[in-house]
Amino acid sequence: MQAVDLAPQELRTLVAVAGEGGFSAAAVALGTTQSAVSHAVRGIERKLGVVLFDRGRYGARPTPAGARAVTHARRVLRMLETLAAETRGVGAGPDGGDTVAGPLRVAAFRSAALYLLPPALERLTARHPGIEPTVRVVREVGPGTAGEVAEGRADIGIATLGTSTPVPPGLIGDVLLEEPYSLVHPAGHPRPRSLPLVDWRENCSSYTRSWWAGQDWIPCATVRAEDDGAVLSMVGSGLGMAIVPALSLTGAPPTLEITDLGPDRPTRSVGYVTTPELATTLAVRALIRELRELRELRGLAQRPQAER
Repeated sequence: MQAVDLAPQELRTLVAVAGEGGFSAAAVALGTTQSAVSHAVRGIERKLGVVLFDRGRYGARPTPAGARAVTHARRVLRMLETLAAETRGVGAGPDGGDTVAGPLRVAAFRSAALYLLPPALERLTARHPGIEPTVRVVREVGPGTAGEVAEGRADIGIATLGTSTPVPPGLIGDVLLEEPYSLVHPAGHPRPRSLPLVDWRENCSSYTRSWWAGQDWIPCATVRAEDDGAVLSMVGSGLGMAIVPALSLTGAPPTLEITDLGPDRPTRSVGYVTTPELATTLAVRALIRELRELRELRGLAQRPQAER
């Protein structure tokens, strides 16, 4: 098979068209003309021998081949950025060591972004002031945070592992902690298990659903909320009870009471995922190190699943 030589600007064009949803909008984003973008895409399609975008009245959408090409383009462009940042940082530290600098894109589900990431990022930026982290909150539904990493939109994702959002093939990661679930209900309620169930779409893992199936006291959800924060607000207002993982209960208000579900309570594995190529980069390795050190400091270390 003949090698295909695509320039970085061609890769940026693919990403822009997919991200903006059309050639004209991509041209604005790239600071060029619509005809230049159209010409560039046609040239890329000739090189690859496939149609990358379906053109229509409402813009341009990637074909299945185009979606794959855009994912690779994002990941290649990110590695080119990393190449420049890490090469410039060699020996640039005050003691002659390497410096870590540049953007670090993190995807995380809501409770991890609120309670797990901030102390890790605080430690990270204190040790490496040149790192510029950004955090995107992603619902753990469908591809979830792992999907953001797989598609090249994030360098590392804080994800729920082994649940209804499986890690896509080709990613690597590890468990950081196991969150126990608890019963949360209005403070002082005499019979919390008699209350209606308040739930949200993300609260769906195969493990917890299996556990729920064996609990005849848990009714079907009669109230559904957008996320775990809304669930806690509704429970605090007396609208029902909920089964909630530990991270979501961080800083729970006094209107809520948390009851342990016993030794057979369900748990949720929370960890990180990244790509094999980004796992070797200094910024991603530095964040993983901070997450692991915080886990040890807080006593959250867990035995590998095979040992339990």
